[in-house]
Amino acid sequence: MELARISSKGQITIPVEVRKKLNLKEGDKVLFIEEDGKFIITNASYVAFKEMQQAMEGVAEKQGITSENDVDKMIKEVRKEMWEERHEDND
Repeated sequence: MELARISSKGQITIPVEVRKKLNLKEGDKVLFIEEDGKFIITNASYVAFKEMQQAMEGVAEKQGITSENDVDKMIKEVRKEMWEERHEDND
């Protein structure tokens, strides 16, 4: 358990161990989530990443992407298309 004190401006310093565990760096944003009358503090970047990941899951499934092999195949196809587009102009 870590303790922090609130300054006269309403600011707190997040203890070093908490910053390390949340992988927080200077300038990062934190998110306060209220749950059952308590607040959870977390790295806002992590939450945004998880939300994006969840949103993309549905898109991937609709595209028939269900495995890492499917992702690798799609990346190769996109790279090939991009290479062809770039070199098409040189012909």
